[in-house]
Amino acid sequence: MTDEQPSGAVAPVLLDRSGTCYPLDDPRWRGDDGGPLAVSALPGMRPEQIDTAERSLWRYRAVLPVPAERRVSLGEGCTPMIPVNWAGRRVHFKLEWFNPTSSFKDRGVSVMISHLVAHGVDRVLEDSSGNGGSAVAAYAAAAGIRARIIVPAATSAAKILQARAYGAEIELVAGTRDEVSEEAIRQSERIPYASHNWHPLFIQGTKTVAYEMWESLGFTAPDNVVLVAGAGSNVIGCDLAFGELLAAGQIDRLPRLFVGQPEHWATIADTFNGVGPASRGARVPTVAEGASIAHPVRLPEAVEAIRRSGGAAYAVSEAEIHAAVRALSARGLYAEPTSSVAAATLDHFIASGEIAPGETTVVVLTGAGLKSAEKMAAVFGGHDDDPREAGSAR
Repeated sequence: MTDEQPSGAVAPVLLDRSGTCYPLDDPRWRGDDGGPLAVSALPGMRPEQIDTAERSLWRYRAVLPVPAERRVSLGEGCTPMIPVNWAGRRVHFKLEWFNPTSSFKDRGVSVMISHLVAHGVDRVLEDSSGNGGSAVAAYAAAAGIRARIIVPAATSAAKILQARAYGAEIELVAGTRDEVSEEAIRQSERIPYASHNWHPLFIQGTKTVAYEMWESLGFTAPDNVVLVAGAGSNVIGCDLAFGELLAAGQIDRLPRLFVGQPEHWATIADTFNGVGPASRGARVPTVAEGASIAHPVRLPEAVEAIRRSGGAAYAVSEAEIHAAVRALSARGLYAEPTSSVAAATLDHFIASGEIAPGETTVVVLTGAGLKSAEKMAAVFGGHDDDPREAGSAR
């Protein structure tokens, strides 16, 4: 893996759901079984293995299956985790918009693009509802390779502009997020597919957010981690990292993962809760555009991650998302509606008693409101209520 890999450790490989192994340098993005790939189990790390001279996620290079000397980095990671008085308790908010393109996607894309470039890729294809495309475009530019980004036509203009500014070729596709993904898969026959939903190295990057929580909390795990899920990469990344740390004897338990999704796009939450997909009726657009994924590629893995942690999942209404955006903004946190789903989820599980006073809770805010100007305007336009009256009063 890297020069930090323990002596005698087995080199990582790719695995599909059937257990078939593929070399880590295999350019494939899915297994022969048609399902997604994962990197085989890696050892967790000890505090002394952190490269404290490195101010990026590459400080955790001992648990990344990419040679650090081949990395493509823009300084991603090391985002602030601030304490906030929320509903009368102290909650930590992890501000992922401090990443270079203002979303958590930079973590996974840095590791994924580093891997691809190290194996000679000079052009990549991505499909995205916005933030993933912006990140791939940025890191492709940093690596000096070409990028083609396929996005839903309804994507926020600021996100499309950002990807285009990095020099990426943009293709707008009418239809749902899943239809955009289907178009990308068709085009992947001629362009290397760097999908943040499919590529196994992306998850290896997202897991570093959990390593940062562990380090920031004095090398302990929080009691609870609250997340929004679209495809579920942060859910799976947290499960992966905390599982590595547990196996390495660095923490004594897994934190509970509490996961929220927009109610009409709550495939992970509904599957976890045993809710039939037909019960929600027709899918309707959501202000949380980044989480509007009907068929997550890693659905079984995301559901199992929540279950393994002893956590729970919740389908969040549009009214609750709007209220959470306003409540966060009232505290100086200008989070895009997609990431505000996590704050609404926090409110729900505080109200239910499943997140108790005195517990250490981290809420991951995945992206900045500045990247979703139209959606933020939809929340605040003409609204004259006191945002602090939302379910999160000071």
